[in-house]
Amino acid sequence: MNTTLIDPRTGRVRGTSPVARESEVRSAVDAARAALPGWRGLTPRERSRRLERLAALVEDNARAYVEREAAGTGKPDSETAGEVEQVADLFRFYASAVRAQQAPAAGRLVDGHESWVRWEPLGVVGVVVPWNYPLMMAAWRCAPALASGNTVVAKPAETTPDTLELLAEHAAEALGPGVLTAVPGDRRTGRLLVGADVDMVAFTGSAAAGADVAARAAGRRVSLELGGNAPALVLPDAPDDTWAQLARACTYNAGQSCAAPARVITLRENYEETVERLAAAARDCLAGRDFGPLNNPDQLARYDGLVKASAAGRSIAADIAPRPGEENGFWRPARILADLPDDDPAVVEEVFGPLLTVQRADDLGAALALADGVPQALAASVWTRDLTTGLELAGRLDAGETWLNCHLVQTAELPHGGRGASGHGTDLSTLALHEYQRPKTVTARLIPRS
Repeated sequence: MNTTLIDPRTGRVRGTSPVARESEVRSAVDAARAALPGWRGLTPRERSRRLERLAALVEDNARAYVEREAAGTGKPDSETAGEVEQVADLFRFYASAVRAQQAPAAGRLVDGHESWVRWEPLGVVGVVVPWNYPLMMAAWRCAPALASGNTVVAKPAETTPDTLELLAEHAAEALGPGVLTAVPGDRRTGRLLVGADVDMVAFTGSAAAGADVAARAAGRRVSLELGGNAPALVLPDAPDDTWAQLARACTYNAGQSCAAPARVITLRENYEETVERLAAAARDCLAGRDFGPLNNPDQLARYDGLVKASAAGRSIAADIAPRPGEENGFWRPARILADLPDDDPAVVEEVFGPLLTVQRADDLGAALALADGVPQALAASVWTRDLTTGLELAGRLDAGETWLNCHLVQTAELPHGGRGASGHGTDLSTLALHEYQRPKTVTARLIPRS
């Protein structure tokens, strides 16, 4: 059984991909289970060396990764090349981090006894990743899981299997057979993996799918990253480049990023200026020239439905500039929606496209209430020259990651994770290692010498 793959830049068929079912999923999980003793038995130094080799293979084959990522997502090379570079860096980061873990207090904590804590891998981890960052989201999940001594079976999104399959090929070469396996397929494939003999599930996707995953996991550990609807608080003294920065962040990956700015919130005194300057900045961002298309027909229909359902008084759209032969791709322009109710569908739902809504508030307290007034709580930003006010607001926002005078600035060293409807768990940083480990306390009674 195969699924048809569509090039989102053209709307045309670009090939097919196999769809894994019970036997294929079971074989992959069995292989991961068989590889687990050897992989977890390696010293951190040896696992680190093998992960370094995998990072080198990603770098050596960067062009192939870029081409595959572009075919599945439609992203321009300027985006995919940077993401491939980040993936190699992430494997290198966790290759080093696993050798420098900090354990809880150890020593003679009870009189006559010596105690310490061992961090042990969970076992086989099932990873399910989305189509917006097919390679990078896989690395966010797989790198810390592998570094911690787990083996991984990963399922890519149905529309973007290309780069994860290549990563699994290189992992077999660098890490050994069965340590990281890819099982391409559809939603049923993902459900089969969640229900298989895995010890943990790491899922990145929609809130509805995340709830289904948690139910099917049946008590096993689950790490969920379920999307966002990020507010950007723009104060009257915002830096001059605020609008250009927000427009670029909103259109990166066609806005198909869980942490992308989505809801601009201003005070009444700078509302009109914000709408005008955001609209001008958005017009400088052209789909086809500066950013790619939406990923698939379902996302296209969902995006169009939310725009159509919006009661915005003003809908300001930029142009699109597809290349010859790409006119029928899934292109949508950068768009600003203003003069809309606070319960507008484009406000309360994650649009996941190159769109910013603009809302106004009477004061900072009301602005914070609007920012925290949706179920998602993944990311947020504040824009002001007043460092004291900016840091205070960043601290008060209900979000797992906040920025001041920037947005979407991330690095392997800093944790990323959500709250509320955005899920729970930690990606990136050394903290992510503990997502895929469990502590064991060992206490030994010291027997006096006779």
